[in-house]
Amino acid sequence: MTDHNVFEIIKKDITSNDVMLYMKGTKVFPQCGFSAVVVNILTRLGVDFQTSNVLEDEDIRQGIKDFANWPTIPQLYVKGEFVGGCDIVKDMFESGELQDLLKEKGVVHKDAS
Repeated sequence: MTDHNVFEIIKKDITSNDVMLYMKGTKVFPQCGFSAVVVNILTRLGVDFQTSNVLEDEDIRQGIKDFANWPTIPQLYVKGEFVGGCDIVKDMFESGELQDLLKEKGVVHKDAS
């Protein structure tokens, strides 16, 4: 698959889903501790989110890194905007910035306190 085709798939994913997580594994069975952390945060916030298991498609696994110019997975997108990887999402959650971002973008979530 060409980069152009992979980027089109990624663009469709992040524009069709308010919250999109590229991760290793699935929501139910994360296959990486970092992916599990982000899934737990989004679940704790009650966010409706979709995932793409990069372990199932090498083109997507490399393509998402190139698309965001970000070397690691997981990668979180909210309303088409790249938020970051595990450490950034965790820090934003702990400081309340993630909840503020979700609210600002109109993404339904609950208070995690």
